[in-house]
Amino acid sequence: MNAPKTKVVVVEDNDLMRELLVRQLNRAPHLQCVGACVDAETALVEIPRLKPDVVLMDIRLPRMNGIECTIRLRGLFPRLNIVILTEHGHADLILKALKAGANGYLLREHTTADQLENALQEVMKGGSPMTPDVARKVVEYFQGLGDAPGMEHLTQREREVLDGLAQGWLYKEIADRLGISVETARKHLKNIYRKLEVSSRTEAVVKYLRSKS
Repeated sequence: MNAPKTKVVVVEDNDLMRELLVRQLNRAPHLQCVGACVDAETALVEIPRLKPDVVLMDIRLPRMNGIECTIRLRGLFPRLNIVILTEHGHADLILKALKAGANGYLLREHTTADQLENALQEVMKGGSPMTPDVARKVVEYFQGLGDAPGMEHLTQREREVLDGLAQGWLYKEIADRLGISVETARKHLKNIYRKLEVSSRTEAVVKYLRSKS
């Protein structure tokens, strides 16, 4: 029996880009685009009705922007996965989006169709996908912050896994680079969450980056 497809709603005001994303998502074997919204106001009405697994959100939208929409959606649906997909890679926007509750942040020009599919599958497994450019800017922001409690309890392998997360790698990339299985990488991540007393990849990465200052 085939596994159910991940249901995605696109929030994008550019007509051509929105149509392209819808076609791209529906071509992916594990994804299904169940809705496409032209602005944040429409998204706030349609998403409760459509009940997607993931929202693919642009930042620059008319009237209400994608960050404000993310805040409102997070308040309504705390467990909803929201991934930013945009051409805007300014550090302040990235940080505002993550603080607003976005689970990931992808730069459109650096994300292929296959990478987007992998990123959406990753977020469904509890990951927080970021393109390398985004991860570097998050690293730069946290330079100079204080030590993070719990880091001293991590094993060398757990630190290597966490370093990969901080660089925006997906589980499969971490596993391949470290010569371990994907399942082993996930087990290491569960241990990291427990030792650092965090509940998400983003929180773990933030603590790690603080410890690197």
